[in-house]
Amino acid sequence: MTASDLLSALNWRYACKVFDPERAIPDETWAALEESLVLTPSSFGLQPWKFLVIQDAELKEKLVPHAWNQRQVADCSHLVVMTTHRVMPEEHIDANIRRMMEVRGGTPEGLMGFRQMVAGFRQSGEEKGWLGDWAKQQAYIALGQFMLAAALLKIDTCPMEGFVPAKFDEVLGLTGTDYTSSVLCPAGYRSEDDRYGVLPKVRFDSKDVIERR
Repeated sequence: MTASDLLSALNWRYACKVFDPERAIPDETWAALEESLVLTPSSFGLQPWKFLVIQDAELKEKLVPHAWNQRQVADCSHLVVMTTHRVMPEEHIDANIRRMMEVRGGTPEGLMGFRQMVAGFRQSGEEKGWLGDWAKQQAYIALGQFMLAAALLKIDTCPMEGFVPAKFDEVLGLTGTDYTSSVLCPAGYRSEDDRYGVLPKVRFDSKDVIERR
């Protein structure tokens, strides 16, 4: 891939407003996009999320009223609901450490300093009330990576904050759990009826948003 290829994909991408409900993302392509979610970086490597991938047409329709009746939720090929911890439990830290040892080796004793640091971060966030917001901010890293990966594969996406998290949680069976819906990203193929697909991007000039020092 060249620098030109990258910029071409980013210019091709837009927030798709009308998906073609008849076109499904091929399994092999979708598998790569799921892996792009798995590979998302996160603070401390904690990955405070679960990604719900919804293809069931009936379930997607149930979510539409709780997304301001935006049809992208139902007409896309795959709907990704990025959920995050309301208050990340300490067990999540231990699960992450076990995974670190599985992949890289090491011992609990050797990782004790890391665990204590992360546990202190978690406790501070819980006591001061910002832990859930931190987790949601992490989800936006996943959102950006997913959208870029999709654009490189010529898959359309639409990042969405316009929905009612509590209602999504209710429909998806998350109420009463430690996870809550944080941000949505429908993915699929743009419809020829979407007029936004041919409009030029409106962005500030680079000199207005990039400052070199």
